[in-house]
Amino acid sequence: MNVINVIAFLIIYLEMIFKFTVLKSVKIIDIATTLLFTVQIIMTLNLLCNIFKEKVSKAIFYISTVILTIYFIIQTIFYNLFSVPFSFMTLGLASNALDFTNIIKDAIIQNIGKIILLIIPLILIICIHKKIKFKRFNIKQIGIRIVSIIIILLALTGVIFLDRNGVYSSYNLFFNINAQEKNIGKFGLINSTVIDIYRTIFGFEEKAVIEDNNDDNTEENPETDETNETQQTKPTEPEVIEPTYNELELGLDELTNQTTDKGLKNVYEYISSTEPTNQNDYTGYFKDKNLIFILAEGFNSIAVDEKLTPTLYKLTNSGFVFNNFYSPVFLSTTGGEFQASTGLIPTQSILSLWKKNKPKISYALGNSFSKYGYTVSAYHNWTYTYYSRQDTMKTLGFNSYMGIGNGLEKLMDSKWIPRDVDMINVTTDMYTSEDKFVTYYITVSGHAPYNFGTGNSTATRYQEYVQDLPYSKPVKAYLATQMELDRALELLIQKLEEKGILKDTVIALVGDHYPYTLSIDQINEVSTYPRDSIVEVNRSNFILWNSEMQEPVMVDKVGSQIDVLPTLLNLFGIEYDSRLLIGQDILSDNPGVAIFSNRSWVSDYGTYFSTDKKFVPKDNVEIEENYVSNMNKSVANKFTMSQSFLKYNIYEKLVK
Repeated sequence: MNVINVIAFLIIYLEMIFKFTVLKSVKIIDIATTLLFTVQIIMTLNLLCNIFKEKVSKAIFYISTVILTIYFIIQTIFYNLFSVPFSFMTLGLASNALDFTNIIKDAIIQNIGKIILLIIPLILIICIHKKIKFKRFNIKQIGIRIVSIIIILLALTGVIFLDRNGVYSSYNLFFNINAQEKNIGKFGLINSTVIDIYRTIFGFEEKAVIEDNNDDNTEENPETDETNETQQTKPTEPEVIEPTYNELELGLDELTNQTTDKGLKNVYEYISSTEPTNQNDYTGYFKDKNLIFILAEGFNSIAVDEKLTPTLYKLTNSGFVFNNFYSPVFLSTTGGEFQASTGLIPTQSILSLWKKNKPKISYALGNSFSKYGYTVSAYHNWTYTYYSRQDTMKTLGFNSYMGIGNGLEKLMDSKWIPRDVDMINVTTDMYTSEDKFVTYYITVSGHAPYNFGTGNSTATRYQEYVQDLPYSKPVKAYLATQMELDRALELLIQKLEEKGILKDTVIALVGDHYPYTLSIDQINEVSTYPRDSIVEVNRSNFILWNSEMQEPVMVDKVGSQIDVLPTLLNLFGIEYDSRLLIGQDILSDNPGVAIFSNRSWVSDYGTYFSTDKKFVPKDNVEIEENYVSNMNKSVANKFTMSQSFLKYNIYEKLVK
């Protein structure tokens, strides 16, 4: 059996298994494109396995086989954990998250079927290794194959230039957009990894996609769900008379004319063309009140229960009630933190840029409020250097930051898993005497693994309350961990009331991500409706509560983590330019949208699944022509500008 046949089988098999089981992509065009782009990989590896002596060639082949198999398995586990493929741009970013060996073990167990499928070629190759034939090429044969590879590369380049229609065309993915999951879907995992490594070493300039309503919408306007036959009236928007916008005079026209940097000019033009959000009835609604903002580990709406978590239940169903809110996973807790505290989208490259360059983000939570005389402080009941927070907290405006390792361990038990209740108990006196304060808590008690063994003392503490529930053990353990968060909230409210400042304090809470070590089937055990594993698995709650609010304010507009910061800025009457945030005030009249890591999205009009390229409209809505195409362009630009704002230090340049 010639080695090239084995190589072809190995690479095509691994690519297809990853595409079908991990990306869940079954589009014929994507499969065909991936197969086309694997030809040059197969021929290149075949050349390497036939230009040396037999022993060396065999070593190259078997080492390559093992490395490829392991790499595909790593990508499978990583994607399962963080809902994004691993990128070399992020080396070091996820290392903290991967320290939890029990989580990795659980991920391996959950994906054991996929892992077995990926190992099959390696096992077969070992079984037939004596039948695999290697032939050392002579100079002429090597030359022919090199020329053939060059011709194939030129042909593939032609394919890229021909495929220019659509936001995520081959051309845009190769030259304009850094969307790794889209690259994998189009070019295959191996080719996308080569692209990723190249961009990591040499850098990559993303570009905004120019709006054009005359695009060929073959890719971006797929067929809609056939069950939604009735599309009648577009939701009416309230008439706003002489609106005032959250917009400042930035001198963008002058700056655009002055700069010779095409990338910076692109950013200025994008900001100029962006519609600002309007001020509204809730602008300044919480002006001069205190704010306690909680980023809750693993919190999701499935944890809200009137009996198990009564405080969460009370706060979720009073104050502002956001009925269509999502907490999208972007590389674990650090992605959730970045979204909620900056109003920007956190891709792996953006998070890497944030942690490497440490840019000041003027509108970030701490920076925005400190300018108005607030005392801002942050607390985390786990290692204070986790996710490089000793540096990134300063970019968010929190120079006062305490965690385990820089002071908090002296005040509370810091053994894994530290209690949220203890953190609240020992820190409230540190800030409640201030005239005005913003306090940021990052909890840890809700962390996986979700079991009742040695890996989760929090779940064990509350085991008796959940042991009789009709759920699987991981789900019971998860609910138990959220009971700790509930008790911490209860204690916080009690302490604020004792100090007489409860009415003057707003409590905001979002989860960093859904409990991603639970399978979708486990999540659906307790969900009130069936969820999919791409979009609805991220549906959650945004708690925004003040004891003085007599009646709940129901908000049906779609929102997500990146909308939290601008919503708070508007409510607290903080002056800002809404065009410099990718998220938007959920209470404004601008249409709502929630964006996910694979570039799927939910709007007020429906849901777009990017892998299937399928838009499912909501009942009784009428969408405009090119709506899906234009939304995809808008979403792509939001990803691009989230990075460009940091890369070009836009806040330093524009916010005085």
